[in-house]
Amino acid sequence: MSTVLVTGFGAFGEETSNPSGALAARLDGSRAGEAQIAGRVLPVATGRVEAELAAAIASTRPDIVIVTGVAPGRTAPALERVAVNVRDFPLTDIDGACPVDEPVVPAGPDAYLTTLPVKAVLSAWRTAGVPGYVSNTAGTYVCNQVFYLARHLTRASAARCGLVHLPTVPERAARGAVPLPSLPLGMLERAVRLAAAVTAAHAGADLTLAAGALC
Repeated sequence: MSTVLVTGFGAFGEETSNPSGALAARLDGSRAGEAQIAGRVLPVATGRVEAELAAAIASTRPDIVIVTGVAPGRTAPALERVAVNVRDFPLTDIDGACPVDEPVVPAGPDAYLTTLPVKAVLSAWRTAGVPGYVSNTAGTYVCNQVFYLARHLTRASAARCGLVHLPTVPERAARGAVPLPSLPLGMLERAVRLAAAVTAAHAGADLTLAAGALC
């Protein structure tokens, strides 16, 4: 049985109830298909998150790492294709840090591609009626940082790693003057569970499935 580490984040900025952290806590100790899930909630803190992620990886020894994070404004769960070695924050983290044009890992590779079978997951989402898409930018905030770090920290192993960005939930969306796109937490949980189960069951090359973008 595969062990899947699912990480989410705690509160930050206006995201006082982060659905990614809620999902990580909810999924901890559960199963998805043949995958055993360990959920961990990480702080939105650029100076502390590497140590906490490394500790989570060391304690769970995962075969798969699925990083999740909320991206208000996204319309559906997004399978990120690439993590870049850049921290260029649009807002401060919870410790007040706001790096600009700094690397995630000094002298590290410019980028890491996901090693999740994103097209296979997308196909499973479509079959299950879960909206979603493949995204080509994970941003330059802490979600991208943790995606990059997950790949970097497991680079000598066979662990597969990737990031699923989540839209916000209706309760948060309703607080704005103009409501944000949102999905219920149950639908987001279904998306992450499917990502874990499909990745654990998938072997070999990813599916060939059109999911590109013009920009």
